[in-house]
Amino acid sequence: MNEQLVLIFGFWLATFLVWFLISPFYISFLQALKLGKRIREETMTGKAFEFFKLHAHKTGTPTMGGAMILLTVFLMVLISVLFQQLWFINNSLLNQRETYLSLFTLLTVWILWGIDDYMNIKWIGKTKGISAKFKMFWLLIFAAAGSWWFYDKLWWADILLKLPYFPGFEIGFLFVPRFIFIIVWAANSVNITDGLDGLAWWLLLFAYAVYGYITFDQWLFLLSTLCVSICGALIAFLWFNIKPAKFYMWDVGSLALWANLWLMALLTNTLAILCIVGLIFILETLSVIIQIVSKKLRKGKKVFKIAPFHHHLEACDWSEETVVFRLWLVWLILSVVAVIFYILQK
Repeated sequence: MNEQLVLIFGFWLATFLVWFLISPFYISFLQALKLGKRIREETMTGKAFEFFKLHAHKTGTPTMGGAMILLTVFLMVLISVLFQQLWFINNSLLNQRETYLSLFTLLTVWILWGIDDYMNIKWIGKTKGISAKFKMFWLLIFAAAGSWWFYDKLWWADILLKLPYFPGFEIGFLFVPRFIFIIVWAANSVNITDGLDGLAWWLLLFAYAVYGYITFDQWLFLLSTLCVSICGALIAFLWFNIKPAKFYMWDVGSLALWANLWLMALLTNTLAILCIVGLIFILETLSVIIQIVSKKLRKGKKVFKIAPFHHHLEACDWSEETVVFRLWLVWLILSVVAVIFYILQK
C-alpha cells in the first residue's frame, strides 16, 4: 500500500511540475499562432447581445489549453512505461484492465475536438468547425466501441444504478445502449459550464479528486494514479486560469475530461455518485435545454436572462468572482456528500 501511495503522489507532483513549467511557453506558442478566444455573438436561438456585452473583453485570450493538459497526462503515461522497463516501478499507467479505456476516451475525444477547436478559431468550414452531424457520428462510433469493450472484453453487464440500501439488478445486454447514451449525453456538459474564469476547472478538480479516492478504495491503483495526475495538471492549469485568465481550456480539454469521468463511473459502478458530484454540470446543461425549448415554443420568451445558468447569475448583477466562488462552495459540499454516499453504499 505504501508503494502505491508513493507512486500516486509521485505522479501527481511530476504532472504538476511539468505542466507548471511548460505552460508559459505554451501560452506564448498559442499567442504566436493567434489561437485566441472568439466571444459568440449568436446562439442557436438568436443574437447573444447580453452575453457579448459581459464577455467582450475576453476576446483574443489564448485558448485550447486543454490540449496541453492531455499532452502532459500522456507524457506521464509514456514515462511510466519507460520506468517499468527500467524496473523502477512494477506497473505502468498503460494497463488493459484499468486504464486502456480511460486513455482511449481521452485520446479520441481530444483528437476530434482539438481539430474542431482549431477550425472554429480559424473560421474554417461552413459551420466554423466540424459539423454537428459528423461530431455526433464520431461520438456514436466511439461510444459503441467502448460499450463493446466493456461488455465483450470485460464481461460487464452490471446493475442499472447503485444507491445506499438499494440492491440493484443485472441489466445484461442493455448495458450497451446505456453506455452509448451516457457518453453521448454527457459530452457537452463541461464546456457549457466553462464560461467564467476558473469555474469549470475547479469543479473538474473536485470530481477527479473524488474519483481518485474511489478508484484507490477499489484497489484500482493505476486508475487512481491517472486521476491524481489529471488533478496535478488541473491545479497547474488553474494557476493561470483564475481571473484574469491567461488562457482557456476550451472543448479540446473539457469534453475529454468529462467523458472520461463518466467512463470511470461505469468502471467503478458509481454512476449515482457521479450524478451527485456532477450535479452543477447537469443543471447547467438542463438550463440551456430549458432556454432553447422555451424560446422555440413560447415565441422567443426566455426563462433565464442568459443560458447557461451561471451567465444568468451574471446578468442578475452577480460579479464573475461571486458566481465562481459560490459555485465552488456548492461543488465542495456536493463532493463531500458524494463521498459519504459512496461509503454508505459499500
